[in-house]
Amino acid sequence: MSRWAVVLAGGTGSRFWPLSTPEKPKQLLPLVTEKPLLHDTVSRLRPIVDPEHTIVLTNASLTRAIGKLLHELPRDNIIAEPQPAGTAAALTWAALSIERRDGRNAVMICVHADWAIGDDERFRDALLEAERVALKTESLVTVGIVPTRPDPGFGYIQPTDAVTGKPSVVKRFVEKPDRAHAEEMRNDGYLWNSGIFVWRVGDFLDEVDEHTPELAAALRHGKNGDASQFFGSVIMPVSVDVGILERSSKVMVVPGDFGWDDVGTWAALSRVRSKDEFGNVTTGDAHLLDCADNVVHADSGQVVMYGVNDLVVVTKNGLTLVTTTDRASDLKRLIESLSAAELEKA
Repeated sequence: MSRWAVVLAGGTGSRFWPLSTPEKPKQLLPLVTEKPLLHDTVSRLRPIVDPEHTIVLTNASLTRAIGKLLHELPRDNIIAEPQPAGTAAALTWAALSIERRDGRNAVMICVHADWAIGDDERFRDALLEAERVALKTESLVTVGIVPTRPDPGFGYIQPTDAVTGKPSVVKRFVEKPDRAHAEEMRNDGYLWNSGIFVWRVGDFLDEVDEHTPELAAALRHGKNGDASQFFGSVIMPVSVDVGILERSSKVMVVPGDFGWDDVGTWAALSRVRSKDEFGNVTTGDAHLLDCADNVVHADSGQVVMYGVNDLVVVTKNGLTLVTTTDRASDLKRLIESLSAAELEKA
C-alpha cells in the first residue's frame, strides 16, 4: 500500500486582508505559529507521508513561493491549477496524477493548508484510522470533527450511528446552519465537516465517473496528463462535497477530536493563539488597557487601545484596518468597496 498526501493551498485569503494579498495569501503567512500555515501543514504530515509523496495544489502565481517554502518537495509535486474549477476538479486532477505515478490502489489523504491543529499526533492517528476504514470498506472516508461549540460557520455531517463514536456511514451533509440548528445538531451527535478526506485513488475516480457529470469531459481529457485541457473541460465548478460525496452511497465518517479549527477569519485567531488574561490576542507592538477579547496584529507601528472590546485591528505599511470580530468574516464586501490605489497600499 502506497500513501500520498494532497494539500489544497489555493485561494487568496481575502478575509485576512490587509496582511493577506494575492501575492502572499494566508497559507503563506505565520498566523498560528512562527511558520506559515502551509509549512505547518506539510510538517504535520511528514511522520506518515514522505515529501516525495506530498502534492500541493495551488494557484499558478504561487508555485515559485511555495517551492521556496517547501524545498524538500519535488517541483513536479507543486501543481498549478490553470483556472479555478472547484475542489472536485482539483482533487480529481490530483487523483489522476497519483494514478499515473503509482496506480489505482494508492491511498490519498486530502487536507487544506489553512487549519490549526491542537494535537498533531492525534490528528495523524485519525488519518490512519480513516485510511484503515477506506481500505477495508472501499469507501470514501471523511474525518468529522467532534464539535466543541454550536458554530454556524461550519457544515455538519450526520452519521448513521451517532452514538458509538465509531466509523459510520454518512447519512447526510448539512450546509452551514443558523446557531439554533447548530446547537440542535451538536446535541444530536452531528460532526463538523472538516474537509479531511481519505480514499483509494481508484475508488474515488470510480465515484467521480459515476456521480459527477460536471467532470465527465475533464475525466476523458485527464488521462493524457494535460492540466490545461482537463481544467478547461470542466463544465461547471463544483465542490467535492456537492459534486461527489453528497451523491455517493459509499461515504463513511470517522470521528476526530484533536483540536481542529479552520483559520478562516481574523476572529478565528482568538481560538487558536495564546490569549492574555482578558482574552486579547496580540502580535507585534501593542499596548492594551481595560480591553477584552480583541485581536490585534501590528505588522508596522504601534497599536494602543483603551477601553474597547471585541475589535480586530490590523496595521500594515501605514494602513490600518479596524472592524469588529463579528464583521471580520465579511471583509470581501469591504475589499470590493476600495479603490485599486487603496488596495495597493497593502
